[in-house]
Formats: sequence, structure tokens, C-alpha cells
Amino acid sequence: TPPLRIPPSVLLASVLTGCVDYVSTQGLVLGVYESEREDDSLHLTESAAGVDRVLSGKLTELLKISGPGLKKGKSRIFYGLHEDFPCIAVVGLGRNSLGVCGTEYWDTCKENIRAAIAGGCRVLQNHVLTHIEVDGCNDSQSAAEGAVLGLFTYDDLKTKKKTRVTTQLHGSGCVSGWEKGVLYGEGQNLARYLMEAPANHVTPSVFADTITNRLAPYADHVTVHKRSQEWIEEQQMGAFLSVSKGSEEPPVFLELHYNGCPDNAQCPLLLVGKGITFDSGGISLKPPSGMDAMRADMGGAATVCSAIVTAAALNLPINIIGLAPLCENMPSGKANKPGDVVTAKNVYWSLVFSVCLSGAMDVALGSAATGVFTNSDWLWEQLHKASVVTGDRVWRMPLFQHYTRQVTDCQLADLNNVGKYSRSGGACTAAAFLREFVTAPHWAHLDIAGVMTNKDEVR
Repeated sequence: TPPLRIPPSVLLASVLTGCVDYVSTQGLVLGVYESEREDDSLHLTESAAGVDRVLSGKLTELLKISGPGLKKGKSRIFYGLHEDFPCIAVVGLGRNSLGVCGTEYWDTCKENIRAAIAGGCRVLQNHVLTHIEVDGCNDSQSAAEGAVLGLFTYDDLKTKKKTRVTTQLHGSGCVSGWEKGVLYGEGQNLARYLMEAPANHVTPSVFADTITNRLAPYADHVTVHKRSQEWIEEQQMGAFLSVSKGSEEPPVFLELHYNGCPDNAQCPLLLVGKGITFDSGGISLKPPSGMDAMRADMGGAATVCSAIVTAAALNLPINIIGLAPLCENMPSGKANKPGDVVTAKNVYWSLVFSVCLSGAMDVALGSAATGVFTNSDWLWEQLHKASVVTGDRVWRMPLFQHYTRQVTDCQLADLNNVGKYSRSGGACTAAAFLREFVTAPHWAHLDIAGVMTNKDEVR
């Protein structure tokens, strides 16, 4: 039998501190900054420095002798160093002087904290620790976001599940910032959960029921309407019904009203999210390779509904209306046929073609940023400022009349839902098509197809 291989950090910690009880299931994530000079010196965060003082400098000593300087996103694990935390992850935060980057279009310091804390929490989760205290890294909200997002996994249908981990802020950081970050992360994880789940587990009805249940604690200022197929037909939403009619699952029009501001004179923010719980392509089937990912084609609806759940949890002083038309797009004898003409609620006659328009945004930007089409410079500025803070980057795309002419120049109807030149500028012609249905002075279409999954562009 080969001898048990003990990690070097365990040996180091044992030599310096003696053996401790390993039964405890608590872990600790601490941050360390790179030196501003071209050397391997490290600068501990306030929380890490506090732990180092308790340990009489042993944490600093271990970091120095365990290898070169800890670079951004890297981590080191130390065992048996602290009697309350048998496992400590020290993560690299990069340089402390970094802020908003004019080429990356995000706050580099915030993004480094999120990524480092997420990585550290995942490492400790793999060590089967059930509770982790997290260094606020002088930005408790970003640290909390990183912890909550990093520990998310969809394993509901697996027999062997990841260790369930609870987290809390370590030390005397900003508690309100931590709590806000937790709510931000949980809101994003709700959207991720809905998108990850198989389509046969999240049908239009199940989606609507899930959101209704999540909003139940806020019933005093949230109203939910789950509109049936009969109601949809009464409203003459012919374009919506034309998509759903190929499926055996009935469509649902989910309508959410969040009233956080008693001033009825305040115009509400209106959010509309595409809610195709599975998009097979209909009679014009998509290629089978990767079609399973089309369970996430309701990512727009998941994002809109999760945003309203989060707004209610934060008790934001604004009014929001969320609309999510939910259905499946399936092939059958009743499904749309290429060239069919349907009537939308605003009495536009629309010629239907079955193509993957949003896939063009994935080709254009990959997963690095969301494409934004808007008629409003003011609205673009608000979205861009928010994206810099959150790290969810956006990029403004053109809404030229050039694209509008491609969808309005139609032989059989008022509008064509595919551009005149088919795939060319597909994301732009899709946005031009949507613009024909909007009358608001400030309007934006966010194409999230590229950021639906995390690829190499985002780390």
C-alpha cells in the first residue's frame, strides 16, 4: 500500500502550529493583493491581516515559503493553521489600485474580487466544508456576489450532489453590502436555475408557478397574473399563439406588477422577456447538435422575473411591470409553416419564417457582452453605467433604417420576421423587427444569446 500523500501546506502548517482537530466543517476564504512593484511581495486585506495577527504572523510566513507571489485568480489552501478553520483558502485579488478599465469596460477590482472569492469558495466546497466565512476584501457586496454565484450548481436530478454550503461575512466588513450582494447573487441564480433545468421539468406552467411561489412573501406589493390560453386568444395575440400551437403544452402569459413606490404618477419600468421554454425550431428544426441548450431559450423571461423577485427582496422604491409570454416552439401538424402570415395584437400582419435570429449575436460578440439596441442615448448611458459596476458588460449595436427596410419590405404582409438578406445582420434585423411594435420614447432590446452560456471570453 503506497503511503498517504500529505499536501505540502499540511506539513508546513503542522510544523508551525501543531496538529488540530479536523472534524470541524468550517472554512475561511481570505484575500491578498499583488504588489504594486515588480516583485513577489504580497499585501494582505484587512481581514487577512487580522487573522495573521491572531496567528502571530504564521499566515504571512506560509505564503512566503509556499511558492512565488499569489497572482490574480490563483489560490493556496492551508490546513490546520487555525483552530476554528481547519481549511483556509487564500486567493489572489490582483492589484488594489485597479478601478474602472477603459478597455475592458468594467470595474476590474470588483470583478477580480468576484472571481477570486468564487474560486476560493468552490475549492473549499470540494473539501466537503458546509460553512464558509468570507473576507469582504473592502467590498463586501462584490465578495458576497462571488460567493453566491460561485457556489451555484444545478444537481437536482443527480443522486450524488455537491456539498451544500452556507456563507457569511468574516470580520467587521460592511454587513449591509454583504446582504445586498447575497440578494443580487440569489436573483441571478434563480435565473440560472430556470435556464439549467430540463424543458420537461420547466414547462410554461411550471415556470409561472415557480415565479409565483418565489413572489409569495412579497404579496403586499406584488401582483401576479397567470393568463391562460383563453385570455391570450381574447387579446388576439396571434403572433404569440402561432408559436405555441405546435406544442401540447398550453401557453401562459405571465404578468407581474411590483409596486415599490406609492406615487402613481411615477411611470413604471416595463420589462419584457422572451419565454420559449424549449425552442426546437418548430417545423424548421434546428440542428440536433446542441439543441438541448434550447431549454434556455426562455432566458429573457427568467432574467426579467428574477429581476422583479430581487427588486421585491430589496424593497426598491420603484414600480416595475414584467411581462413573460411562455410557450414551447415544437413541430407538429399544427405548427407554423414558413411563409405563414399571422396577426399581432397591434394589428400588424407579420410573415413568419423560422430562423435563429439571436444566434447572430453569439457570432458577433460571443459571451463577452450583451448586445444592446436602443433608440435612447439616455437609456444606453444608464445601462452602460450599470454594466461597468456589475461586470455584465454591454455593447451598443446599430438600429439603422437600413435594417428596418429589410423587415418592412415584404410582399405578403406588413412585416417579415427575417431580414431580406436572410442571415446577414440577423441580430440587427431582429431588433428592427421588434422596434416596429414599440411606441415608448425610451426603449432598449437586450440580445442575451451570446451570454446564455459562459465560454472562454468570461472567466
